[in-house]
Amino acid sequence: MMLDKTRKTVFKLSALSLMLLAVNGHAKVSEQEAQKLGTELTWMGAEKSANADGSIPAWNGGFVPADKADSLDNPFAEDVILFTIDQSNVEQYRDKLSPGQQALIAKYPSFKINVYPTRRSAAYPQSIYEATRENATQIELNDKNSGLRGGYVEGVPFPVPQSAEEILWNHITRYRGGMIDRVVHRMAPQANGEYIASKIWQTMVFNSHIKNSSADDNMLFYFLGETLSPARNAGTMTLVHETLDQLVEPRKSWIYNVGQRRVRRAPQVAYDSPQNNADGQATSDNMDMYNGSPDRYEWKIVGKKELYIPYNNYQLHDKSLGYDEIVQPGHLNSDLVRYELHRVWEVEGVLKDGVRHSYKKRTFFIDEDTWQIAVADHYDNRDELWRVAQAYHINFHNDSVPWYTAEAVYDLVSNRYLVSGLSNEVNSEFTFGGEMNKREFKPSSLRRKAGKN
Repeated sequence: MMLDKTRKTVFKLSALSLMLLAVNGHAKVSEQEAQKLGTELTWMGAEKSANADGSIPAWNGGFVPADKADSLDNPFAEDVILFTIDQSNVEQYRDKLSPGQQALIAKYPSFKINVYPTRRSAAYPQSIYEATRENATQIELNDKNSGLRGGYVEGVPFPVPQSAEEILWNHITRYRGGMIDRVVHRMAPQANGEYIASKIWQTMVFNSHIKNSSADDNMLFYFLGETLSPARNAGTMTLVHETLDQLVEPRKSWIYNVGQRRVRRAPQVAYDSPQNNADGQATSDNMDMYNGSPDRYEWKIVGKKELYIPYNNYQLHDKSLGYDEIVQPGHLNSDLVRYELHRVWEVEGVLKDGVRHSYKKRTFFIDEDTWQIAVADHYDNRDELWRVAQAYHINFHNDSVPWYTAEAVYDLVSNRYLVSGLSNEVNSEFTFGGEMNKREFKPSSLRRKAGKN
């Protein structure tokens, strides 16, 4: 009887989602549709109300601290675990887990999902809400779904999405503070859990935060990164110009090799090319859960559903933790990961005929409140589940920036994984906001910047 009720709930959610898709996929929404933002929908386009049984509460503005602090405190530290999903009881919860999450539970007896009360903590600056409201009636996809028309600057381009591609573009363009400066670690543990941590300094500046930038430039952001350790790679720098429509103008990237003291144009770092410092455990478009041009797949919306996803992972972000406590054989330490029940868009991509990619199919589960991919299942050319990615959401509430404290790609074949973005053993916190000049991201500036971080 309980299973029948669950199926009815999922059907209702999917039906509601599909009702929103009854309009032409390229058209801007009407003013009448846009007026739902801030009323029955949040300013970002999520369902504002609670779910049927209240396990997902209504969104009431997210968490905004009364006073900003130097440290990122956990506002939900008093919450206790409601229940745990593991191999002993996974059958009860399959409808609220992705196939990949189920596979991780089946493969690793130590992998478990600790479920906490759902906190819809996502909150953005007022300027992002206003930009998103304007985008709803102005921004549309181009004819190939490979870029945006209508003068996109910032905010979510499609808060009332009408196609799977629009949902993907919400993830690709989502707000991450405008400008980000951070030092993080990434590691690809062996099957026995042994790892070497790469320490990386990164700056990413969106076109909206470039001084004197043009609103109609085909540019999304500029990225600059430097490997600080281990010693054999220290000083290597990477520069990326991330374009919006990568069919018109592909992503550009350059590498500064400290040993040769020269800057060279990098080969195409896109699609399924190997990700840097990943030891073969992830593709370039696995970074940030998904990035780049969506042109190689046929995308569709499966529906909307409720899923247990990593959320409000302040404990995993805790500076008192060392990486040896977090990084374990097979997966991150499950005792440190918080899961919550949230509504997600389920979007599926199947590789088009005549093009190549390591993943024949990929399924994304995208949080409705942030438009961030929370879980991603990737299938190989035999249609078998190969890699499972999870993003560990955190709300950087001092700056109103929902993002990730880490993301991991789990390889079910190699018994290894890649984890990126950890900053526990870094003294500094992420820095958001500000502006930079475009000249700071010229290839000629790489040699001058090397070794200054």
